[in-house]
Amino acid sequence: MKLGQEGARQHWAWIALIGLTLAVLGARDSLDALMVFPDAWVLPMTDWFNAGMDVVVAQTGSFFRGVSAAMSVPMGWIRGLLQWMPWALTISLLALASFAVSGWKLALFTALATFYMVLIGYWPESMNSLSLVVMSVPMAVVIGFFIGTAAYYSARADHIVSPTMDVLQTIPVFAYLLPILLLFGFGPVVGLIASILYAVPPMVRNTTLGLRRVDPEVIEAGMMAGASPSQMFWRVRVPSALQQILLGINQTMMAAFSMVIIASIIGGTADIGWEVLSTMRKAEFGESILAGIVIALMAMVMDRMTARVATAQTPGDAPEGLWARYRYWIIAVGMTLAILLLSRTFPFLQRYPEAWEVYPAQMLNNWLTFVLVEYADTIKSIKTLSLFYIMLPVKMGLEQTVSPFSWGFALTPSLKMGYAGLALALAGWLWFCGRINVALLVAGLAILFYFGLTRLPWPSVMGVLILLAWQAGGMRLALGAGLGMAFLLLVGVWPQAMLSLYLCGIAVVLSFMLGTVLGILASENETFSAVLRPINDTLQTMPPFVLLIPFVMIFKLGDFTALLAIISYAIVPAIRYAEHGLRNISPEVIEAAKASGATRWQILWRVRLPLAAPQLMLGLNQTIMYGIAMLVIAALVGTNGLGQRVYIGLSNGDFGTGMIAGIGMAIIAMIADRMTQAYSRKVQPAAR
Repeated sequence: MKLGQEGARQHWAWIALIGLTLAVLGARDSLDALMVFPDAWVLPMTDWFNAGMDVVVAQTGSFFRGVSAAMSVPMGWIRGLLQWMPWALTISLLALASFAVSGWKLALFTALATFYMVLIGYWPESMNSLSLVVMSVPMAVVIGFFIGTAAYYSARADHIVSPTMDVLQTIPVFAYLLPILLLFGFGPVVGLIASILYAVPPMVRNTTLGLRRVDPEVIEAGMMAGASPSQMFWRVRVPSALQQILLGINQTMMAAFSMVIIASIIGGTADIGWEVLSTMRKAEFGESILAGIVIALMAMVMDRMTARVATAQTPGDAPEGLWARYRYWIIAVGMTLAILLLSRTFPFLQRYPEAWEVYPAQMLNNWLTFVLVEYADTIKSIKTLSLFYIMLPVKMGLEQTVSPFSWGFALTPSLKMGYAGLALALAGWLWFCGRINVALLVAGLAILFYFGLTRLPWPSVMGVLILLAWQAGGMRLALGAGLGMAFLLLVGVWPQAMLSLYLCGIAVVLSFMLGTVLGILASENETFSAVLRPINDTLQTMPPFVLLIPFVMIFKLGDFTALLAIISYAIVPAIRYAEHGLRNISPEVIEAAKASGATRWQILWRVRLPLAAPQLMLGLNQTIMYGIAMLVIAALVGTNGLGQRVYIGLSNGDFGTGMIAGIGMAIIAMIADRMTQAYSRKVQPAAR
């Protein structure tokens, strides 16, 4: 009974919101304050942030510059060592490590992937980038391990650590690059510190999660054996949580690789990230792709090695005998000595001759030119149709978009009445059929497409988000969403937030729909899954900057290019979680459905998809997070919104502008995260 009353209250709340929205839109010429938040009500938060940062820099700048100078010394040593080592030795040691953890297939892939860097002439730049990862990952792992341990042991620490990790993961990296630059100065160490900050949260979360999942019986056995607190931690808890901790190391390493290009922006070093940036700025498609592939291959090699270690079964007793225990170390020492000696006799093992390099950049540029010339009309049509029939109606509404130039006709009063009548009739019919939620959705979408997201009254947009949060998680979540939206209004970034919401919203919807379809197909067909898996791996390990390159070269700058780049990055979790959820449904349930006479289509829609709903919601959650993370990168191709303000703040040295926009993006991300998690918890009981 209470659930029915709650649902009725929510329905009446939606009806009231729709009615008030239409009333405000009808009188919008005389209600300016409800259409556009008045500038007089905006707080000077940017000035406050800048003043605070000036004080911090003045008081602590010399200390942080000293830390930067100290950290540059070991970083220089690591870089010098990697540059000194013969390329043949580095490749051999990496291949040996891959063989030790996973066998000859990974060893072969590692050897070919790293030799690619030699073959195209990017070995020195690759080693400079690798030095950043080699130093940042261990530091991030150590820091993350101890912070995660503190969060496990102390509830008070957990209350501080958890939201801090949320902020670090949701605020765009560009937003906190500026304070790092102001404190530590320009140079490679700044990129190192930014990488550590970005890579710490996965280690913290996995450490805490692993320690919490230790079997109580294991703890009890350790206590009965008389273990001290120190022994209990290092010999019982940590070994039991080791697999989860190793997964944290894997994710930390991938996060560090994703920072390679961003670190180049502020590091100013001759590494592979700088090669991608410089060639991209000069619109050199072939050169930028070849350099981007280097980063992707480095990330894929390290990902597979660490993932294999993390997912390996807990080893049993150590093998007996010196050779059995230390054979790979012995081989590595022998290999090192042999290659160092051979490189003196055969110099090409030390420095690969330029005459032997293969650099097919011009061939790729010629291919791109051919595509642009031969398919110019198709490319233009795809871009035009997407802009005029999908993106602009969501952004500005049919009222502003429909014209003889764009749609081939004008939006006459009779067409407006027909649109309103059709929407009203469809919503009424759905209501009559008992599909009340769908009827309200149709009414809301009809208003959105006619007026556009950026031209809706700000109280209406706030009302929609608050009601969605209320439905998902109750009054507490609704209050949090309301306070977050109020912050965006009061600091003056509401228009930019709506532009970001429009672009990211379209990308997330398309990514989730297409990704779910591909995940369904992959769960049904092993061959399709095998083909899709390396594509997913490539998209997930390819740094976001690199994903921009082909779209910029083909479709030029603009919102459509940004949309495609966001989709290519955000579609991966939708595919993975859909396939994982559908594959892990109990076979007994499927057999029971078949025995009852259900068709394959009915089994999919009425059995498999409902049971996989929690995993699908988790996929939606991650798709949203990936989409928001790409907004700042998308700002580089000419989009407006919060991402552009973050980038402008970094470019102009305006800490307040960049940080406020970054906090705004974090607020949107955290609201979306909490709402999707709440909806996921709601569907889990139904799925069972």
